[in-house]
Amino acid sequence: MTVAARTLVVMPALNESASVAGVIAEVREALPDVECLVVDDGSRDDTSRVARAAGARVAQLPFNLGVGGAMRLGFRYALANGFDNVVQIDADGQHDPRDVPRLLEGLESADVVIGARFAGTGDYEVRGARKWAMRLLSRTLSVATKTTLTDTTSGLKASGPRAVELFAEHYPAEYLGDTIEALVLAVRNGCRVAQVPVAMRPRAAGIPSHNPAKSGIYLLRAVLALLVAFVRPVERPHAEGAS
Repeated sequence: MTVAARTLVVMPALNESASVAGVIAEVREALPDVECLVVDDGSRDDTSRVARAAGARVAQLPFNLGVGGAMRLGFRYALANGFDNVVQIDADGQHDPRDVPRLLEGLESADVVIGARFAGTGDYEVRGARKWAMRLLSRTLSVATKTTLTDTTSGLKASGPRAVELFAEHYPAEYLGDTIEALVLAVRNGCRVAQVPVAMRPRAAGIPSHNPAKSGIYLLRAVLALLVAFVRPVERPHAEGAS
């Protein structure tokens, strides 16, 4: 069985009916053997119907849980259905599925591989408070992981078997928990974290979730999320047969 056949691509999607079919098609073109699960996170549009018509499996949440809640469902689905690896891809078209094979190659020596936007590939750029927050997070988590990380809030990630088991039970669902706290959780449970450079693309449709007016709030939340991640007790998967 190929690595792709043992990999589940999970797409959290909120009101992405205009773009999700195109992303699914790109995933199938880049990795014909991979299975794709779209987690419809309480959409009010036709995201679920469009995703099914495009050939993806769909899990439909009754209300919005956020990316962390959607991904935890994806990890649990992967664990229950025998997938070794999980790759997270946004449903808005900003991530290029052609980068996924390199993320999977990274899992040969790491448990979590980040698709890094600020690692020398592409021209993606952020400004203001978000830029400073991302730098602070990356520097802090680089120390924690003992490796250089330039993009700790990336939504393009690959998780190997050890991380999948951990995240299926304990993936953080709070704001920024799916990025910052998830990495801290992984490191504190002995997982190795690495990154590969990727290029971001413009959204295929829809409205960006951030704007300059929210940058100050983002900075505050990012710092709080980082503090919470380090003070929260270490979560470990339950051992099989434990009472």
